[in-house]
Amino acid sequence: MAPVTERTPPIQTKFPTMGTTIFTVMSALATEKGAVNLGQGFPDFECDPKLVDAVTEAMKKGLNQYPPMTGIAPLREAVASKVEALYGRKYDSASEITITAGATQAIITAVLAIVKPGDEVIVLEPCYDSYVPNIELAGGTVVRVPLTPGTFRPDFVKIAAALSPKTRAIMINSPHNPSGTVWTRAEMLQLQDLLAPTDVFVISDEVYEHMVFDGQLHQSAARFPGLAARSLIVSSFGKTYHVTGWKVGYVAAPAVLSAEFRKVHQFNVFTVNTPMQFGLASYMASPEPYLQLPAFYQRKRDLFREGLARTRFQLLPSEGTYFQCVEISKVSALKEDEFCKWLTSEIGVAAIPLSAFYGNGFDQRVVRFCFAKKDETLKAALERLAKL
Repeated sequence: MAPVTERTPPIQTKFPTMGTTIFTVMSALATEKGAVNLGQGFPDFECDPKLVDAVTEAMKKGLNQYPPMTGIAPLREAVASKVEALYGRKYDSASEITITAGATQAIITAVLAIVKPGDEVIVLEPCYDSYVPNIELAGGTVVRVPLTPGTFRPDFVKIAAALSPKTRAIMINSPHNPSGTVWTRAEMLQLQDLLAPTDVFVISDEVYEHMVFDGQLHQSAARFPGLAARSLIVSSFGKTYHVTGWKVGYVAAPAVLSAEFRKVHQFNVFTVNTPMQFGLASYMASPEPYLQLPAFYQRKRDLFREGLARTRFQLLPSEGTYFQCVEISKVSALKEDEFCKWLTSEIGVAAIPLSAFYGNGFDQRVVRFCFAKKDETLKAALERLAKL
């Protein structure tokens, strides 16, 4: 018998230019240097013990086998009730709400469900790093439209110019990661009017829907009939309830769009963690946790901004999310990515460069901090940043 030769066949990568995400890079560097990690967007505090108890109780009751593919009925009903109460749009819980394995899975499933090879999809940069690879996996063509530098508000002249007969969808995100900008009612109405004569779908990433500050309202696509009828709306229990590692989210969409979404969902994840679904459904009986979230994070934002105001950073508005962006020109002449590595290594605080959210690495001397941290974590970071 001839000796066996180990040989892995050559593979042609689908992503020849893709490396490790900036979030992984900066978190690893923060760990190596013992830095306060204000880069990656996750809390360093615990969720409500009642939520953990609700999941534990579900496990003890034996609710540990496959749930329905679309999600358990009590959780879908709770989501539908919440959306109707907050935004006035009634979704049928059986045919228009789907529970997903986090928002990232929801977004790629939405893209795969509606985008065909050759379709164009508009993304508004800077944008979350999964959007572009998702579109490329579907065989679509990414059309990048910049948000207005400095304010990160939508530029409808540029969006209109990007629309073409090949445009299949536009991906929007409000409250916006990474800038913290929140779209206004007027902007959502402008988008509704712009898309009205088209067959363009909307994938509306609303994972920070409950983190809107200073008395503003979250302008969900669900509030606007002309948008709701063409939108797949994505949200996240992980963001809302401080359990990002649970990876549970949902999509709300008209029945005809949900049907297509579910065709993909059933084969890329099939079902979502059963006891966590039951625990979340029980916990959602009270709306207080998400109704109180704006005040909870606004207090942290204000604490962090007060400390940053004593540095040479120039603070940009933070209208929503749990991110604060700052302009670094008065602090350093380094490029954003070099500055973030220096800040992590030499000052001991990790941040994320906004250039990482642009396809062309556009550098506008702005970096992003995450303030979803314990007060003592924020104060420790501010003590180090005071050296600047």
